Amino acid sequence: MRTNIIRHESMMVSYDVVNGWTVLEADGEVDANTAPMIREAVIKLLDEGHRHFVLDLGFVTFLDSMGLGVIVAMTKRIREHEGSLRFASVPGRILKLFDLSGMRESYETHPSASEATHSAPSPGSLAHWPHPTSG
Repeated sequence: MRTNIIRHESMMVSYDVVNGWTVLEADGEVDANTAPMIREAVIKLLDEGHRHFVLDLGFVTFLDSMGLGVIVAMTKRIREHEGSLRFASVPGRILKLFDLSGMRESYETHPSASEATHSAPSPGSLAHWPHPTSG
């Protein structure tokens, strides 16, 4: 069952748990106003015991450098809890930002959330972050 965790005039975030993954679906703009809310939501979910995340960006209409910074901050927090982070449904314009920032090679990206959650998570998959793992 999908649960809303953030409601803001320019963004909404909901989550669901699928095959051991907490799938966060962002809808709207991820910017200086909304990105910190996503970070706080992930911290809350980590405190509740969630460890393995898929961030579905399919409905994100805008992502700026603050949004990229929050992704890095989220990754560090998730890593501290021996968790994992994958991306799903990343629009081309955001993939381009990932390329320009060097982030794309550090994360698994999947065409859809269902493909990202197809296999159960393995603990410690961020152990070598921010360096890409071979394979």
